[in-house]
Amino acid sequence: MQPLSHLNSGKMPAMVDIHAKTPTRRIAQARAVVNLTQEIASRFQNGDLLLAKGPVFHTAILAGIQAAKRTDSLIPLCHSLPLENCSIEISLNDQNQAVVVAEAGVFGKTGVEMEALTAASIACLTIYDMCKSLSHDIVISDIRLIRKTGGKSDFKTSEAAQPPI
Repeated sequence: MQPLSHLNSGKMPAMVDIHAKTPTRRIAQARAVVNLTQEIASRFQNGDLLLAKGPVFHTAILAGIQAAKRTDSLIPLCHSLPLENCSIEISLNDQNQAVVVAEAGVFGKTGVEMEALTAASIACLTIYDMCKSLSHDIVISDIRLIRKTGGKSDFKTSEAAQPPI
């Protein structure tokens, strides 16, 4: 079994040493789902829902991008990355789900998977926060990495969005 990268030889937590790694273009895409009630979903018009706190999807996109830029402050041992790109798309499907797809990119020595996952997660939490006044029967699910390129290996699930956002 491969050892965990965030434990040193003494089995204590440690940041992964990336000093000898070669920088490459790295992109990661994550997806998450917010299961809304029929009542909430029916209130969305023209791609968004305007509530007292503002437009739900627009606010969630801004929150997700802001969170991606602060991932190293939120998750211990994450490297600080100078993100070169972060974008989020949110769509409402016919199953009353807000589907969030977040993409982050950097030219660097370590990947941006955690930044993409953080962006998707916080965008979902923002949708929840903004819609909870309508119902607390909202479920966030299926937060996952769907694509990454750069570094040692590439990864892609069958649900990876094509082309990248």
